[in-house]
Amino acid sequence: MVDARTDQTPRQVHARADIPSRARAWAELLRLPALFTVPGDALAGAAATGVRPNRRTLLAIGSSLCLYEAGMALNDWADRDEDAVERPHRPLPSGRIHPTAAFTAACAFTAGGLALAARAGRPALAVAVPLAATVWAYDLAVKHTPAGPPAMALARGLDVLLGAAATAGRTRDALPSAAALGTHTLAVTTVSRQETQGGSPLAPLAALVTTACLSGLLTRAHPARESEKPSPDSPAHTSRTSFRPPAGRVTAAVLGLPGTTTPATTTPATPSPLPTVLATAYAATAARPYFHATLNPSPPLTQRAVAGGIRAMIPLQATLAARSGAPVTALLTAALAPLARRFARKVTIT
Repeated sequence: MVDARTDQTPRQVHARADIPSRARAWAELLRLPALFTVPGDALAGAAATGVRPNRRTLLAIGSSLCLYEAGMALNDWADRDEDAVERPHRPLPSGRIHPTAAFTAACAFTAGGLALAARAGRPALAVAVPLAATVWAYDLAVKHTPAGPPAMALARGLDVLLGAAATAGRTRDALPSAAALGTHTLAVTTVSRQETQGGSPLAPLAALVTTACLSGLLTRAHPARESEKPSPDSPAHTSRTSFRPPAGRVTAAVLGLPGTTTPATTTPATPSPLPTVLATAYAATAARPYFHATLNPSPPLTQRAVAGGIRAMIPLQATLAARSGAPVTALLTAALAPLARRFARKVTIT
């Protein structure tokens, strides 16, 4: 029998109607809204080096996206039996995606991520390999152990260093930014361990305190960083700057530590309000759902806290870029937040 309106058999009509549902299943498996939190890692790492983003930075972003998606697919493949009980609506336990397809996708994304990192250069590949190993170790071995949250924090930190290594061939200057994002990730991952069954208010309370501490550090003045080198977003800035202060002084200045002074030969720059504005956005995005989960650590509120913590990574990345003297990079990163919020209305971010 043929459908008179389309000249297709019922099976063909059903197959065409099934395409959107398959696309949605893959979007859920790969956590499409969370994907917008990834490019900012490499951009923050690149900004920390003081080198203008280049082709290798784009390759690092592509590598990060691939390795992130590999982790998402592998996560659901490894947790398919657990999800069958706690989250039967997920793509694998619901039968919308076959486990073999998910595992194959994880392998393909991993290979693609490493290939892109190799194209970005040996320093980038040297970071991408342990990053990929950390992703696989987390999903297959340490996720449900006490080492789970630190492993996830390590993965985010390495992702920041990947951007620095690809852009400038070095990672030391990006260590403070990697530490900040790693600390935030540690807090979010700790909260996520009780999102299906609820639990103690201590985890969201600790995450709330962590957010407050990071926000306070990020809003501290850091004139030395802004006055000692040109902006990496400046068109005149090249991959090799004419002046670079000692790495120890840069690191201390980024963290706002005492004892760092501006060289007498430079003119102090007027502090930009952009880092403070972005840091405030970061705190507002993460703190409110953490506070609600602290008052009532039920599964729905805990899941909202985790989602808020994930979305807060974007303004945090933007803040780090702004503090490194890259306002254009910071604004481009911040522009990803509305996209993540829009897609989160259609596909869950957790």
